[in-house]
Amino acid sequence: MSNEFGYIPESPEQSFGNNKGIFTPTDIYDLTRADKYTNYGQLELIETQTFSGVNSVTFTNIKQNEYNVHFMTFNNCKSASGQTNNQLLQLYEAGIGFETGNVYQYANQFGSSGGTFGENNSTSNNALRLSGSANANNQHNQYCYLYNLGDSTKYSFMTSHSMCIYLTGQTPFMFFGSAVLPQASEIEQIKYFAASSGNISGTVSLYGIKEYS
Repeated sequence: MSNEFGYIPESPEQSFGNNKGIFTPTDIYDLTRADKYTNYGQLELIETQTFSGVNSVTFTNIKQNEYNVHFMTFNNCKSASGQTNNQLLQLYEAGIGFETGNVYQYANQFGSSGGTFGENNSTSNNALRLSGSANANNQHNQYCYLYNLGDSTKYSFMTSHSMCIYLTGQTPFMFFGSAVLPQASEIEQIKYFAASSGNISGTVSLYGIKEYS
């Protein structure tokens, strides 16, 4: 691939954060494929997992040293038996999960088309809480942002937004809020699961967001 993008007849070497000149569509395509075209804030897919009949899904390579902000989408996630109570995430450092000691904190609000509104919060929970209850086989569709996972000097934060069918009355139910692991850790893995004992199914994708700095 030529290093003369944007210049006629010649140009300096192009690199991310240092693009100069006037680019043709072909230039942009080639530079983007080489990860040299400056496009801040773009989503870059790390991994997608489609699953069924399991009780949890773990992302073991989250590229925490490449991205300060991660984005996750959850499509048609549901439980085959029991309630899909409290869709949850747990974070892992050096292969060890923060699963005991109730170290997580969260604050969320919810509302339904039936007129039910309220909030949940906790300073002592065993996971980051994404959303609330739904009947078995009713789907959750949701997303969340995760911050500072690769920074061992900072807390790990999450914001999320979810949509499902409410447990009582079969009405649409929205859920949004935030959560934190209030200790400085370098997170290397993310585990997704539901609080119920039933297996889960669905599709979850993990993305990194390219830095602005």
